[in-house]
Amino acid sequence: LERQGLSRVDELDWWESLDLPNEVRVSLTPAEHFSGRSPWDKNRTLWGSFFVNVGGHRIYFAGDTGYAPHFKATRERLGAPDLAFLPIGAYEPRWFMKAVHMNPAEAVQAHLDLKVSQSIGIHFGTFRLTGEPMDQPVTDLSRAREDQGVAPEQFITLGEGRTRVFKIASRSSTTPRSVLRSGQ
Repeated sequence: LERQGLSRVDELDWWESLDLPNEVRVSLTPAEHFSGRSPWDKNRTLWGSFFVNVGGHRIYFAGDTGYAPHFKATRERLGAPDLAFLPIGAYEPRWFMKAVHMNPAEAVQAHLDLKVSQSIGIHFGTFRLTGEPMDQPVTDLSRAREDQGVAPEQFITLGEGRTRVFKIASRSSTTPRSVLRSGQ
């Protein structure tokens, strides 16, 4: 990045955090994937997820990851997030994709491991990356929620470009403490 002219670059290892202006703290958390942009740089950089604290709200962005114990470890170290973005697509064939991409059932298990209030499914439906049909992740998510006893409103998906207002309740009461917006 510095070679591209960016003057401020902060590198983080897993579990390290960076404090930013306006009460924002970004922590790099583990993910289960690989890195590389060419045949010559495989796994030469770290991959990860992000846990963001902003104004007292905890947001977890899993990014691109397979299912692994890092979800429980993240909750144990940083607390349960208020909102999580969890991948639900690009998972077939399992023999090949399991190591790097969760299927919807694993995403629901990650939701439970994190003890998150609200999850949003990501990483699906924009273009076909793998073997499952474009609409299969949403269908499989519905089945996985039902199988694991997660209410539909606790783990949702949004259509492309959709906006949704989230009222995040304090964990000690049911009174909303603020609003998070997902944008276009």
